[in-house]
Amino acid sequence: MPSLKEVRIRITSVKSTQQITSAMKLVSAAKFRKAQQAILKLRPYADKMKDILMNLSANLDNQDGKYSEERELKNVLIVVVSSNKGMCSAFNSNVIKRAVRLIDEEYSGLKSKGNLHLMTIGKKATDFFQKNKYNIIESHDKLFDQLNFDNASVLAEKLMNFYTEKKYDRIVLVYNFMKNAAVQIQICEQFLPVEAPKQDVKSKNTAKADYIFEPNKEVIVQELIPKSLKIQFYKAVLNSNAGEHGARMTAMHLATENASVLLKELQLTYNKARQGAITKELLEIVSGAEALKG
Repeated sequence: MPSLKEVRIRITSVKSTQQITSAMKLVSAAKFRKAQQAILKLRPYADKMKDILMNLSANLDNQDGKYSEERELKNVLIVVVSSNKGMCSAFNSNVIKRAVRLIDEEYSGLKSKGNLHLMTIGKKATDFFQKNKYNIIESHDKLFDQLNFDNASVLAEKLMNFYTEKKYDRIVLVYNFMKNAAVQIQICEQFLPVEAPKQDVKSKNTAKADYIFEPNKEVIVQELIPKSLKIQFYKAVLNSNAGEHGARMTAMHLATENASVLLKELQLTYNKARQGAITKELLEIVSGAEALKG
């Protein structure tokens, strides 16, 4: 059984850790609430814009649909979104594992030829893929320092230029989708080319919608599609940001509860050790008294 001094030191240490995790939980809760409001407000607009984008791309001619042109896969770019900080449970490891599994299952041939490139957003993904010697062309870890639509649009426009200039034939986003504070779903989403809308096999009506473009196709292509792509990219980054704070809040909540359980066990151990020490002292006193009588 450990000594009283050792148990007291451990109790003090656990109490200090519990105060830290409790404070981190409160900070993460405040950040999560703000990030959650931002993504929940954006999702309906972004989803509707995505539907419009997919339907519009399906109705464009090949010469107009430069963002929906299907090409032979010679070069592929995967954008992995993680976080800059840890202490958020398996948030980063899950999205990294999902990206690695995507590469191994679908793009292993391109990887062996050196035609698979990565762009990382977040220090955790950057450190992992650099350590494992993946081909990283750019890292944008500072995007989360000041996350807003303007900063995300700059990066989205760069990805769009990569595709239109035929530097890459496909661009895929891998990120965490924030379902709630405790659950994040790893998403692999094709950013470019824009996918055509999927027809419902069960539905009898399979005719394409014939849109009337106002003012004309050229204006729609130049304005709506790039804006919609920027919104989709911003939505992915916002989802990851909200998921990070939710995962950290949940992890710190569990850590605080575990510290409480550990404190109870240590207090019980301390009481047992203290009772054992008192009993030992009483025995020594009684034994000494009996020896003097003898």
